[in-house]
Amino acid sequence: MKYKISIFFTIGLVLYFIDTGLNSYNDKEIYISDQEIISLINAWKSQVGRNPNDDEIARIINNLVEEEILYREALLLGLDTEDKIIKRRLAQKISFLKQESIANNFSNEEINEYFTNNKDKYYIDTKYTFTHYFFSYENNSNDRSQDSYEGLINNLPFNSDVFFLGKNFVDMSKQDIENDFGNNFSSHFDNIELNNWIAPIESAFGHHIIFVSKRVDGYYPDISSVLKQVEVDLLQSKRDKAIKKFIDEIKINYKVFINPELKI
Repeated sequence: MKYKISIFFTIGLVLYFIDTGLNSYNDKEIYISDQEIISLINAWKSQVGRNPNDDEIARIINNLVEEEILYREALLLGLDTEDKIIKRRLAQKISFLKQESIANNFSNEEINEYFTNNKDKYYIDTKYTFTHYFFSYENNSNDRSQDSYEGLINNLPFNSDVFFLGKNFVDMSKQDIENDFGNNFSSHFDNIELNNWIAPIESAFGHHIIFVSKRVDGYYPDISSVLKQVEVDLLQSKRDKAIKKFIDEIKINYKVFINPELKI
């Protein structure tokens, strides 16, 4: 009860301050709902780990009031009209509100239809497991890798360099390989022979002698194994369509003027 009385007393002080400190025009009246105050106090409790005292409640509400006052003054000065960040944030907010109106409960028919129409999206790429010896550009990679390859297949000793991403790679797609090695390195894996050392291949960092021990061919998965992702993608697809429909419907109410003589 004391807690509620404190809140009521504080609200009274704030409203009195607003009523006496600001003029009585509508755009100068600030109304703070009970829910807004309770929400702020609960957020404060979550962060601090205890209930706020009376002074802390007053500061919480006063901060809210001052933020609202500064916001309104900024609007009066037109500070929102040329600020790209504010425009983008407001556009994102209305987009979010429109998207959130889409229910996320789908029938099996809808899910299966979406999966069938977007099967390529869920294709599991071919994966490779391999090891390699690395020879850096900074240390005569071409000649050293060729000599080392000859030594390797003839069981002769040789020295390689340390590769910053390691020596062994497991279940790597061609895109993963390209991301790590660059220079179209992954193209050499298309028809690569398994369980044999391969003559030096050039990457963005030097030359590599590689040994591919496993290849798992790509495949289309059953819907059961990707069901959660399909549901997420279906929901996003519906939300994207909803916001596009909303924009298309209201766009006809706007006229856009662009300088036809602008040279870019």
